[in-house]
Amino acid sequence: MTLQLEPDVAFGMHPDYGVAAAVADARPFLDEVLRKHHFRYSEYLDVYLLADNTPHNTAVRTVARATLEFQDAGLSVAADPRIMIPPPVPTPDGVPARATRPGQSLTALTGELHELRRAADVSEVLGEILDEHHGVVLDLEEFIDTAAAWCERLGTPHGHELGLHLRTIAHHVAFLGDQLVGAQLELAVMPDVTPENAPPLAEVPLPERQEWLRVTHTAQARAAMASSPNRPANAPKPLDERGPQLQAAPPAPSRTR
Repeated sequence: MTLQLEPDVAFGMHPDYGVAAAVADARPFLDEVLRKHHFRYSEYLDVYLLADNTPHNTAVRTVARATLEFQDAGLSVAADPRIMIPPPVPTPDGVPARATRPGQSLTALTGELHELRRAADVSEVLGEILDEHHGVVLDLEEFIDTAAAWCERLGTPHGHELGLHLRTIAHHVAFLGDQLVGAQLELAVMPDVTPENAPPLAEVPLPERQEWLRVTHTAQARAAMASSPNRPANAPKPLDERGPQLQAAPPAPSRTR
């Protein structure tokens, strides 16, 4: 594809150095914005590069923020879609890496629901988040399990405790996925279609949900029970003080990708 106009800034993927940015000319503003977003100029390559240890999600957000700043200034920007493709997840020796692909966000799928009228179409969209290869439910379960393994690798009582807690959450996510599969199957066989005079989905009030304890309060409670310089870890606890009692969750259902 040949661009009719040369963009002021272009973002792309360098095969050896990761996310790169090229500019049409040496305007100081372009250099200033890119350096503000942690790009550094390489005289050898004549492009701007992010640090090679920049996490994938951080790089994507950096490109998005820099792009928005350029566009707000009336400049044109081009970006290679391959920037969005995440790197493969590390696997043990001998285990093939799972293929990565850019998936649809939940925001995009939720927006798609507003345009649908048939139950079967809703079932198809729901299948996107339940897909065994790149569905968000299985990805979330794997992410939480990996976070639990990270906590357990600390080799501390708190790390082990939090690992158990995270594995319990992963079990609940697996259970949620099973329930959503049931709902998807029911939608798939429903012949129902919303009538022409049905109110827009955006005007249908969502049900109120129970308000849970804020995360900040939970974190403060954990910090209060943790050891500190003023309260050694081996200090005796008051008689009425009880530490959190978490039980390991039953193993999550076996899943294959």
